Amino acid sequence: MRVIADLHIHSRYSRATSPQMGVETLSSHAKTKGVNLLGTGDFTHPKYFSELKRHLKPYRDDEGTGLYECGGMAFMLTSEVSCIWPKNGVKRAHLCLCAPSLEIAEQVNEGLGKIGNLSADGRPVFGAGLPQVTELVMGVSRDCFVYPAHAWTPWFSVFGSESGFDSMEEAFEDQVKHVHALETGLSSDPPMNWRLSALDKYALLSNSDAHSPEKIGREANVFELPENGVSYKAVLGAVEKKDLSRFKMTVEFFPEEGKYHWDGHRAHEVSMAPKDAIAGGNLCPVCGKPLTIGVLHRVEELADRPEGFAPKGAVPFVHLVPLKEVIGDALESGAATKSVQQEYDRLVSGFGTELDVLLCAKPSELRAAAPERVAEAVLRAREGNVLLKPGYDGVYGKVSLFAKGGKPEEKRGDAARASGQKGLTEFC
Repeated sequence: MRVIADLHIHSRYSRATSPQMGVETLSSHAKTKGVNLLGTGDFTHPKYFSELKRHLKPYRDDEGTGLYECGGMAFMLTSEVSCIWPKNGVKRAHLCLCAPSLEIAEQVNEGLGKIGNLSADGRPVFGAGLPQVTELVMGVSRDCFVYPAHAWTPWFSVFGSESGFDSMEEAFEDQVKHVHALETGLSSDPPMNWRLSALDKYALLSNSDAHSPEKIGREANVFELPENGVSYKAVLGAVEKKDLSRFKMTVEFFPEEGKYHWDGHRAHEVSMAPKDAIAGGNLCPVCGKPLTIGVLHRVEELADRPEGFAPKGAVPFVHLVPLKEVIGDALESGAATKSVQQEYDRLVSGFGTELDVLLCAKPSELRAAAPERVAEAVLRAREGNVLLKPGYDGVYGKVSLFAKGGKPEEKRGDAARASGQKGLTEFC
């Protein structure tokens, strides 16, 4: 059975999150996207946890799977927490949590509630470090699963330029033994992480970190499991072992579209490739203040392998551009406009899900079903034939399928990054 899992999202109890992000409404949106296993997000929040207990029932009426369902969607109990603690200054990092049952999640919440206010936000903040929180969670149950969220973003991540570390061992100390994966985040992708040999032992997860229904599935993980063998342990066991027979691929943003890919200073609309930032002393050329050092720069600092290196046994991946962005670019209209929504609904209705349109629809079928320019845009995105303007300092990057007098900083997506598109054979 094909399992497309987005394991890191948020509920409406998290800051800056859509009021639609409740468990009863999430399933329909996930189905439209093509996701069939969704993280609940925010199980640490008391009000949301009460909702989860009311609305979730054991997956396939089997309490032994460790999964739950609501509205025909499978759910895994997940949450994200923020750790801020003194260590060589102040360190800040976010941590994703997974729990195998409501009972275990409740015990985790009881422990975490002793070191922070769980009611304050769906993503609670603790004055405790990654080692302390990891030890607490894993002390409740060894079946829990923890991993760093968006591992490279500047401000709140394990490798962040502003408050992170240079290694997983430094970040997690003696608790690193419990960590078997990391989340690459929107601003990095597998090839960037493959440049660090120290990360070879970790599985690379890709999730949406969605704060609104539209963002569900923009990144995801694809598994192939026996029809009667879909469970919490089967999914996370495949991750921990990086079992290519079960963990088939990840679905990725083009990392340039993430909002911290390049270095920059948002206040003056300054964005720079790492080499140019270094040449300028990592300072804004307009005001002289320090630039926010982006993900690509940090990867370059820590990498011990050349660009393009691919380790043996790596999980395949495929890049995509969200379908509404593709349609909007083709129609030269905003992604949120009525015309784009109508075309989106028509294509999804015809092919099944958004991921089916983006990754699986045959070119001949696309050209028969969609306006010529829309079909061409989908195929260009699928082939990695795109123009990319990298994001920086909290500003999302831009992906274009058709040249419009491109600026010098725009570049065509590497056809080889599209070599990751070999994952298409794993998906369709």
